[in-house]
Amino acid sequence: MSNSSASTEDLVLVVGATGGVGQLTVNKLLNKGFKVRVLTRSADKATSMFSGRVEVVFGDIRQPETLSPIMSGVTHIICCTGTTAFPSTRWEFTNDLNPLEWVRVFFQDENLISQAKNSPNQVDAKGVSNLVTAAPSNLKRFVFVSSCGVKRKDEFPYSLLNAFGVLDGKEKGEESIISSGIPYTIIRPGRLIDGPYTSYDLNTLTQATTNGKLGVIIGTGDTLTGQTSRIDVANVCVECLDNSHCENKAYEIVNQGQRPSVVDWDALFAEI
Repeated sequence: MSNSSASTEDLVLVVGATGGVGQLTVNKLLNKGFKVRVLTRSADKATSMFSGRVEVVFGDIRQPETLSPIMSGVTHIICCTGTTAFPSTRWEFTNDLNPLEWVRVFFQDENLISQAKNSPNQVDAKGVSNLVTAAPSNLKRFVFVSSCGVKRKDEFPYSLLNAFGVLDGKEKGEESIISSGIPYTIIRPGRLIDGPYTSYDLNTLTQATTNGKLGVIIGTGDTLTGQTSRIDVANVCVECLDNSHCENKAYEIVNQGQRPSVVDWDALFAEI
């Protein structure tokens, strides 16, 4: 079954909604007629960003006690959380690091890295595990945005990307979802391109802009490498929600070549 219009009973919880992929995902869900609940640590920011079109609830996937109270009525979860692959202020270190300490971080000082409240381990491993534990038992689908390379961490360029454990964290998040028994779809994009850009670090020094106009290639088995438009990551997150071809599958998605006038997502899923 392909995803068309939403049921009046459907309520999608979007986690990471104020990020680049999250913003686009929320907009597409609303255009499809879904009711959307946004989990956020900054209610004012989310309320302003989505102009009252979504239900905004406070919560933090790093704090399990904040999650269960906001799950009532949720039928689907889309998790597009993430932090930077390399240490940055977004890691939220518990103290202001001096220049020498930053150097120690880049030489992978475990004592300093463990102080970061928003590291890949805290967000993508522990945070996603907390979200899975709190999810309703009758959830229709848990969609998780992971990354190409989670199964190829010893190969370049993924060995470099994983220098501070971002792929380790994503893989642990995947494992939590798969072992839960909840129906899931895992999306593994390549290097993200196209805005909106919400962080400026080593991952976004080169900002390619295609406006989602390239062809879409979907694979499985973690074999693809390339760039992926945030627009199409959002597209695939929503298009897979109620698609039977996508249940309990992990897909890679990259953009290459010429795009057809209309992308037949159901056909792409059915081919895998």
